[in-house]
Amino acid sequence: MLQSHIIVLDLGFGDAGKGATVDWLCSPEAGLDVSAVVRFNGGAQAAHNVIADGRHHTFAQFGSGTFSGVPTLLSRHMLVEPIALAGESRQLAALGVPDPLSLLRIDGRALLTTPIHIAANRAREDARGSSRHGSCGRGIGETASYAIEYDAPTVSDCLRPDVLYPKLQAMAAYFGPLIAPSAHRYEAIRDLVDMYREFAAAVRIVDGTELARLAERGRLIFEGAQGVLLDEWRGFHPHTTWSTVEPRNARALLTEIDAPAYTLGVTRTYMTRHGAGPFPTEDPTMTFPEPHNATGPYQGHFRRGHLDPILLRYAIEVSGGIDGLALTHLDAPGTGYAATGYATAGGMLDRLEPGRWQNLDHQRDLTALLTMADPILTAVPAEPVPWLERQLGAPIVLTAHGPDRRDRTPTRVVAAA
Repeated sequence: MLQSHIIVLDLGFGDAGKGATVDWLCSPEAGLDVSAVVRFNGGAQAAHNVIADGRHHTFAQFGSGTFSGVPTLLSRHMLVEPIALAGESRQLAALGVPDPLSLLRIDGRALLTTPIHIAANRAREDARGSSRHGSCGRGIGETASYAIEYDAPTVSDCLRPDVLYPKLQAMAAYFGPLIAPSAHRYEAIRDLVDMYREFAAAVRIVDGTELARLAERGRLIFEGAQGVLLDEWRGFHPHTTWSTVEPRNARALLTEIDAPAYTLGVTRTYMTRHGAGPFPTEDPTMTFPEPHNATGPYQGHFRRGHLDPILLRYAIEVSGGIDGLALTHLDAPGTGYAATGYATAGGMLDRLEPGRWQNLDHQRDLTALLTMADPILTAVPAEPVPWLERQLGAPIVLTAHGPDRRDRTPTRVVAAA
């Protein structure tokens, strides 16, 4: 039987512990013979905190298996920001990772996020004032939206300055009216082209055959970014990310190489959310420390709330199901309740209707519903694992009682071949 490659998927609004989960899966302790971590969505806005062997790093574009020496493939679905990537490489080198860029492979078809995108993103979000959507301010939405209509720069263009330069010029002209009145600026285009030429010489830019080569050497771990409840089509519009978070892209990549997938959903024992958007079980009295989740100038406040199996079941359903669960933050205080229903103007609900894919009108309706929903809370049993398995219809295969790699405990075999 072919071994199953593992897709790691955050079932919430992000920050559930994907990075720490991937780190453990790639570690010698897990014994999974991992050949690469594949990033399949998002970009430099990811913030996956890993603590292992006395080191802490917030992974953004490098895969969270880097401390174990596992290579990273940034797939064609990633939005690659080379300047931030170079900075992350220096941080990893300072933590003792030898030559981090040598662990990196980048699909040349991946879109390039530039300082022009970042300036436009921040200018647009500033202009929204109190109606901000909750952007990270990293240019993700501008990168994705511009590419829908225009010939956007890609990673492979960094190898061809004569192609890249006019693309950047056209993009600067397009975003100029948005950026000019703002306080945000970016480097001269000629300087950007020079930086990207150096970047292309320092990394390995690959084609679509690289995935199959890596799969021949061992197991692949697909590391998702953000959370399914922020998905561009399945999240609660407009407070979403410009990224397909649910695993269709990861599964499509595996279908291309005729390989099976095991989908591992990740959730905390309570819910969290950065910035604006509906959050039915939010509880402002849950103020215990979150050292790696501060208020961001564009994301906004870090919010906490009680466990919400209704939202988690929705995330599982729109993701096409999962095979197992990783349950994190079992050491956290104040997490003794969960929502078993919502009281709404239309009556009591214990399920959200997914609707059709790419139906933003439906997602707006869900946003309105959740904004007014009053959660019906029940006490979670002292032993939450069996209860949550029944609530979500999937086995919990990994638990975490703290932030360190050594705090993770497998409870069942993960992704057996």
